Amino acid sequence: MAESSKSQQASKSTSSSVVLQSKNLLCKNLHDYLKLLPADVLNKLYNHPATCLAVFRELPEIARHYVIRILFVEQPVPQAVVASWVAQAYCKEHVNVTRSLSDLQVWQEAAIPGGLPGWILNTTFKKNMKIALLGRGKAWSMSSQLEADTRPRDIQYLDKYAMERWECVLHYMVGSQQQEGISADAVRILLHAGLMKRDEEDGSPVITREGFQFLLLDTPSQVWYFILQYLDTVEARGLDLVDCLTFLFQLSFSTISKDYSTEGMSEGLLVFLQHLREFGLVYQRKRKAGRFYPTRLALNIVSGQNKSQTELNRDGYIVVETNYRIYAYTDSNLQVALLGLFCELMYRFPNLAVGILTRESVRQALRSGITAEQIVGFLRLHAHPRLLAAGPPTLPPTIVDQIKLWENERERFTYTEGVLYSQFLSQADFEVLRDHALDLGVLTWQNIPRRTMVVTKSGHEDVKRFWKRYSKVTQMYVKRNLISVLARDNIAITPTHSQQAQHREPTARERPTRMDTCDCVIPGLAKILKRYLYGGQRCRLVQYFLIQLKIIDDHRWLLPGMSY
Repeated sequence: MAESSKSQQASKSTSSSVVLQSKNLLCKNLHDYLKLLPADVLNKLYNHPATCLAVFRELPEIARHYVIRILFVEQPVPQAVVASWVAQAYCKEHVNVTRSLSDLQVWQEAAIPGGLPGWILNTTFKKNMKIALLGRGKAWSMSSQLEADTRPRDIQYLDKYAMERWECVLHYMVGSQQQEGISADAVRILLHAGLMKRDEEDGSPVITREGFQFLLLDTPSQVWYFILQYLDTVEARGLDLVDCLTFLFQLSFSTISKDYSTEGMSEGLLVFLQHLREFGLVYQRKRKAGRFYPTRLALNIVSGQNKSQTELNRDGYIVVETNYRIYAYTDSNLQVALLGLFCELMYRFPNLAVGILTRESVRQALRSGITAEQIVGFLRLHAHPRLLAAGPPTLPPTIVDQIKLWENERERFTYTEGVLYSQFLSQADFEVLRDHALDLGVLTWQNIPRRTMVVTKSGHEDVKRFWKRYSKVTQMYVKRNLISVLARDNIAITPTHSQQAQHREPTARERPTRMDTCDCVIPGLAKILKRYLYGGQRCRLVQYFLIQLKIIDDHRWLLPGMSY
């Protein structure tokens, strides 16, 4: 068997057993993020009523039902009793909900007298959930009383401010000229999140594949993803993760256009507040001002991904026609730039941009990492209100199908990096190694008649180690059984009489010319038979030995002069 010395790119059709899918941007929701936190961090978070209420609010309806029913029960509730609260048709949902509540540490298993398993709420969660619902407890960090603001900010002003600050980040990503206001912290988060990277030539930030996908998300999802990446860096900044998360949850329950006090906040929270100000989640007139206003971005920070499609489409501006033309009723340079990611812009007026979807423009977007589903989702997300009023379908079905067909053109072949194994000298060796690769789940492709297979690059080392062990065991088996096989049939091997008399080396005609082939079949066999290398007797011995041990089963690998 010969393996490739370097990793080779093995291409195959999408019908093969192993396919590499294009990488999509993974945007976790609140629960997915909390499940990844250590248990002690979760317990610290549950010490704050705002966290408990935020987690409870985002639970599925069945889970909220379970929590409320056992909130005031002090002893464990049998798991069978909890399961009886759900109809049999919703058994699958019940299993998913119980697993989710366990992963979030909202409840835990507890034994009931008699050995039955039960559920009991997390003590910390139960205590603070009661406070959130019934009142009492400590005042929140931003609940100090304030004098009336002489220059209050209304909702319209706060919405405009929030979008201006957030669009600075998006302008920076698309490389437009309106990017002066972006902060250094925001740039660091974009680089940390992999949405942008440093150019190898001049070191300037450039957008990545994930960055293109990020641009097509709705604004609440963008902000939530961005904040998650920021939270990954808070400990490196010397901030406390629990304090930052708790403050975010408190902001999500605040009232827009109402001012809140910074009195009593720790130094770490004040630094965190300034970062939120730079991202557009809060408005503060000056850094040292004693009051701030949460914006709509902060209120939607936790539940933004669960907003209905109607709410997200209230500011739609796109009309798509069956002739592939796109009309964008907007004066925003950013929104026009986003359209330019996947369509060719034809005309630009003060409040209208006209573009056209072409095969090349869509393929360019696909090469950048944007998927057809994301393009269609973006067009639906920002559809004009008149299209929504007309009822489904929001987009012409022919346009949707054509975009997906253009994507399918690029997915007829999938390229997988792997290592090629070939030139097996027996079917048994090929099948042993092939089965081992299958068990490991690293087999990418195989051709049984040609005894050839490809394994993934990550699984190459495991397969290689297995083959070395297998070859060593086979060699030991051959050496151990060589003498016994010959002795069983009373075969005596001696040099030919003419060679003994003449004491000479065999001629080129007498010497077999494929000694290396024999060594490939059984490593070390040539060394074992070194003194019997002369004449036809040696060939007959090798033939007999290999057939008896069933080492070979294909006449193409026999030595010269050998036959069955």
